[in-house]
Amino acid sequence: MGLLRVNAVATSFFGRGSIGMLPAELKKRELKRGLIVTDQFLYKSGAADKVGLFLLEAGIEYAVYYLVQPNPSVSVINECLEAAKALHVDFLTAVGGGSAIDTAKAVSIVLENGGRIEDYEGVNQSDRPGLPVVAVNTTAGTGSEVTSFYIVTNPDKHTKMCMVDTNCMVSIAINDIDFMMSMPGNLTASTGMDAMTHAIEAAVSKRCTPFTDKDALWAIGVIKSYLTEAVEHGENETAREMMAYAEYSAGMAFSNAGLGMVHAMAHSLGGRFNLPHGVCNAILLPYVMEFNGSKKNIAERYKKVAKGLGIKDVETMSGEQAVREAVLRVRELSKRIGLAECLSDLSVDYRAFGDLAESALVDACMEDNPFKPAKEEIIEVYQKAYYGISSK
Repeated sequence: MGLLRVNAVATSFFGRGSIGMLPAELKKRELKRGLIVTDQFLYKSGAADKVGLFLLEAGIEYAVYYLVQPNPSVSVINECLEAAKALHVDFLTAVGGGSAIDTAKAVSIVLENGGRIEDYEGVNQSDRPGLPVVAVNTTAGTGSEVTSFYIVTNPDKHTKMCMVDTNCMVSIAINDIDFMMSMPGNLTASTGMDAMTHAIEAAVSKRCTPFTDKDALWAIGVIKSYLTEAVEHGENETAREMMAYAEYSAGMAFSNAGLGMVHAMAHSLGGRFNLPHGVCNAILLPYVMEFNGSKKNIAERYKKVAKGLGIKDVETMSGEQAVREAVLRVRELSKRIGLAECLSDLSVDYRAFGDLAESALVDACMEDNPFKPAKEEIIEVYQKAYYGISSK
């Protein structure tokens, strides 16, 4: 496939070798001094240095912050923030997946708006756009390079703070599969199911529209078709590239339509037990689909999801049948790529479900679920996901 430029809120570059387009874009924006934000693995593997060469080509002075952790915490944000302040940077370059990109977004917002990162939890809490962020994406799942969302873990409260803020949007996004080809199978699987969750939740969100459906339903079909191949044969360029397009499209869909109960519950779960976000989503997704689909008027929305998953004769099905078939396909895909099927397979204490439910109820993502559940209903979904109890 050839190189493709997409202009949205961000300028985005796709295709193998598209990192080469970065220097000209940086020169055009007259950026001079940057901080690469990444993790130790990508720093030691040379990925950060590879990006640095393109910054140098653009005449950029830069340093590297390489202590990003999965589920980045308030302390990581503060540490990276101090480095950015000390260096007087005029932009940030995230090299990595959602953790690195979300760290850069968080730092950019506090740099331009002041205060503490905890001040920005919720929806549109900042007054000014953050410092420009370049995102060199190394996974195909989070969509953070194109969304108005970022997530920060607050260890003091054992929760994840969900920030939804148009001022955090990435300025330049690079989706170059040269940075994705060596992604291990388990990470490919979990991030891919994260993207699938984004697409399905966007498709049934109470803010979904034909415009967001266009991206969400296309992404569902592509992920269904290419995720297994990307997991099992990571060297397959077509599978990698199609997954990059799909996660980006899912990101555009949920950035406009919102997410829902899966993400609200996953944020609570991951914040409490420090679990991989994509794995939490993969386990919870079918149970939340069953729960949402138990409401007759909501079940009808899952017909389009079922169709996106390649299920035939959806038009002749009831909404309830469409939900059952869609849930079956999602479970089959998650099992095929080797992800855990129950919360009991993870380091989860079921005695925390009451607290987790309270946290999920106030998560910003819950606002876009087709309806707002009661605390007791959320606890029941956690319990079903823990024991593997499926509705029949």
